[in-house]
Amino acid sequence: MSEGKKLKILSEVLGDYYRSSTEILFYCPKCEHHKKKLSINVEKNVFKCWVCDYSGRSIYRLIRRYGTYQTRAEWSKLTSQVDVKLFSEKLFDIEEKRPDQIVKLPKEFASLANKKLPATSTYPLNYLFSRGVTKSDIIRWKIGYCSGGEYESRIIIPSFGMTGDCNYFTARSYSNDWKKYMNPPAHRDIIFNHLYLDFDEDLIITEGIFDAIVAGPNSAPILGSTLRENSRLFQEIVKNDTPVYIALDPDAEKKAMRLINDLLKYGVEIYKVDISPYSDVGEMSKKEFVLRKQNATLMNTTNYLLKALAGI
Repeated sequence: MSEGKKLKILSEVLGDYYRSSTEILFYCPKCEHHKKKLSINVEKNVFKCWVCDYSGRSIYRLIRRYGTYQTRAEWSKLTSQVDVKLFSEKLFDIEEKRPDQIVKLPKEFASLANKKLPATSTYPLNYLFSRGVTKSDIIRWKIGYCSGGEYESRIIIPSFGMTGDCNYFTARSYSNDWKKYMNPPAHRDIIFNHLYLDFDEDLIITEGIFDAIVAGPNSAPILGSTLRENSRLFQEIVKNDTPVYIALDPDAEKKAMRLINDLLKYGVEIYKVDISPYSDVGEMSKKEFVLRKQNATLMNTTNYLLKALAGI
């Protein structure tokens, strides 16, 4: 495939360029640095900005995000890629914008992010520290607990919608209760901590909240192993063309592959993180997960089919 034709399309999107050894350098459309610091390797299909560290393993991501209808169509024709973004808005059912639900935290909720804590905080803190949760994690995720009431002896991790209101929370027992989790009387079709997520950056999808804590700040637990196309999170990913890392539990492999297939239909840049031999991300150290994320597999139609056949 002609490098010249690709560079012609790239120059229409990013402006003029120059070569420096094996690098082809453009202006970075993200940080808009005054020098050409966005390095693109057409042969390896990767890019990286040496100023803001914006990078990716698919040049198509640049074309889709910053190109015009014409340049996206030209790139799709040249590379035989289907640019679903050209008509993705029409694929979703048109409906009125749903207001985000508001959920009240239990009246017994006590924050563990405070400097002065009561004696009853010892047990929930010991539980959290035993799972590798740090003080900075407690502050970032606004973690608390209940020492009485309906959610007695449970860790409470709240979720905040775009209005800043709590839209859900998880309640995990720290006293070996037979029922590990208790859910509030509210639906789960929310984007967990939507207020703090950046859909312009890589988004990590995990099953549970403790998985998300290990995975890092831009992680979204789906509170299960499925994510439907009509869900808020799925549609937000497609709307923002967000690169996604799938880090679901190995025992949900078929559901993970189904989700990957659904996202591929919309042209989402998607990576699959290998969790084995761990049973979930929550069992890993943060350092281990970073390494797994760095070595995640970029999914496309071909390797999706190979992995799907291998799982039969």
